[in-house]
Amino acid sequence: MATSEPTTRRTVLPGAPPFTVDDLLKFPDDGNRYELFDGSLVVSPAPTPLHQRAISRLLLLLETAAPSGLECLTTVNVRPSDSDFYIPDLVVVSEEVSDSVDLMFAPSDVLLAVEVVSPGTRVHDRATKKVAYAAAGIPLYWRVELDEGPTLYVYELDGDSYKGPATYKAGTPATLTAPYPLRFDPACLAGPRITRS
Repeated sequence: MATSEPTTRRTVLPGAPPFTVDDLLKFPDDGNRYELFDGSLVVSPAPTPLHQRAISRLLLLLETAAPSGLECLTTVNVRPSDSDFYIPDLVVVSEEVSDSVDLMFAPSDVLLAVEVVSPGTRVHDRATKKVAYAAAGIPLYWRVELDEGPTLYVYELDGDSYKGPATYKAGTPATLTAPYPLRFDPACLAGPRITRS
C-alpha cells in the first residue's frame, strides 16, 4: 500500500537579489510580510495573537488621543527609495496625506513609526529598522518589547540618527508629548482587556 508523501508549499519569488520595490510589487500575496532594506529581502510571518493585541490596543490609544487632522494606521507601505520598502506595525500620519496616498507613503509623510517586537523580527526591529527609519527622516520611532513586561522604547530624531531611547516599563505610565500628548501604562498593551461596567 502506497503512502502519500507530505507536500511542501514553496513560494517562487520573481526577480533576483538585490530586489527593488518594483520586484516586490510582483510578489504573491501569500500571508507573509515582505520588506526591503537596501535591496535585501526580509520576510516576516503573520503576527501572533499577542502581537496583534498590542498593536490593536496601541492603535486605540493613539486614535483616541489624536488631534483633528492626524490619524493612526496599521501596516502601511513606506517607500524611501527604489531599494527600500518598510511596513511598520503602526504609523501616525496626517489625514490629508492619507486621503491622497494610493499605495505607498513617503517617509516624510510619517510622524511616528511603531514596531511591536516578535521573535522573528527582533533583530530588525531593534537595529535595522531603527537605523533605516532614522536615515529616512522619520521623526519618532517607538519599539514595544512584549517580553519585557511590556516595555516601550521611544526614539526621537536628532540630526541623522535617533537619540535615546527613553524607556517606559510596565507599571509606570509613559507621559508623551510627541507626536501629540498621550499617557498610558505599557502594561495595558499585553494584559487582560479592561471592561467598563
